[in-house]
Parts: sequence; structure tokens; C-alpha cells
Amino acid sequence: MTREETVKIMAVLKVAYPSFYRSTGAEETRAAVSLWASLFEEEPYELVSAAVKAHIASDAQGFPPHIGAIKEAIRKLSNPYELSEMEAWGAVMKALRNSGYSSAREFEALPRQVQQVVGDARQLKEWALMDTEKVNTVVQSNFLRSYRARVKSDREYEAIPTGIRQLAGKIAAGRRLPSRAGRESGGGQDAGKRIPAAIPAGRTGD
Repeated sequence: MTREETVKIMAVLKVAYPSFYRSTGAEETRAAVSLWASLFEEEPYELVSAAVKAHIASDAQGFPPHIGAIKEAIRKLSNPYELSEMEAWGAVMKALRNSGYSSAREFEALPRQVQQVVGDARQLKEWALMDTEKVNTVVQSNFLRSYRARVKSDREYEAIPTGIRQLAGKIAAGRRLPSRAGRESGGGQDAGKRIPAAIPAGRTGD
């Protein structure tokens, strides 16, 4: 979405929430446009516009949406078939029926996020051979908790613009490099120091 398109989005919000924006000055408006444009630069204008209108249509509080709310609305519009926790567990249970002898094929058929939580085909086979009561209690509970965390993490990551992700990656890599280089070259505070050879028994140093 371009800056010009962002101005159109802000104009819609001002019409929908006139009392909130009535006291907003020109400088504050420019700052808001710049922020929204930078954080939605990768999304098509049509999609952001649809997300904003969807929020306005369902808003019962009377407050304009923050950026995170529109990011979430975009996610819902873009992924209408994301599995709920119980739907994801249902997919696992279906896969377990044949995982005693065909776990690899069953694992490959699972949705990506479910695969990430399960781990691999061997885990499916292990669950398939496990006591049913334990699967329906302990395994299910652990899976639902892990799937909930996986979905939350993916949503938060996908909401971050690519440029910010790349910058964070570079910063993280930069922090790791000195330590790694130090290990490989023997650098660090003790660089250049050598451990003296053991003194043979019965002798002292000169």
C-alpha cells in the first residue's frame, strides 16, 4: 500500500470516527499516515481497505482500530480456513487411524502448523501405538497447548513487515558472530594466553 493509498484509508477512518479525529492536527495526521504506510507497505490497498471496513462494520465500541487490529483482520480475510485447536486435533486423530503402518504418508497430509506441532512421522506412529485413553487425555492436552502457542507465534511473526524481520535477523546475527569467531580463533579476553605444560614431578620452575 502506497502513502497516497494510506491517506485514503485514514480519510475513511475520519469519516467513520469523526469525534475521535476532530482534534487531530496536521502534524499528527502526517505521523499517523507515515506509520500506517510503513507497516502496511506489503499489503495490497484493496485488502487493507476491506479489513478496515470489516472492522468498522463489526465495531460496537466506537473506537477507531489500532494497527494490530487491522493486521488481525487482514489475517482472517487471508486465511479463512485456519484450523481451530479442536479441528487441528481432529486432523491428528484422523491421521492416527493409519499411522501404525503408514505414518509417513499421513504426516505429509497434515496441515503445515499441525506438522510443526506433531514433529515428524515417527511421533504419529508412536501415538498410534499408544493407549487410547492416554492419547485422548495427556497427548491431546499437550497438543492443544502447543498448537495454540504455534498459531499465536505465527500470527505475531506474519504481522511484522519483512523489512523489520530482516533488520532483526541482522542484529541477531551480529550479536552471535563475535562469540562464534572468538571460539573459532581462540579470541576473547584470554586470546594469546597459553596453558603452560605440566611441570614433571620432583621439579620446580626456574
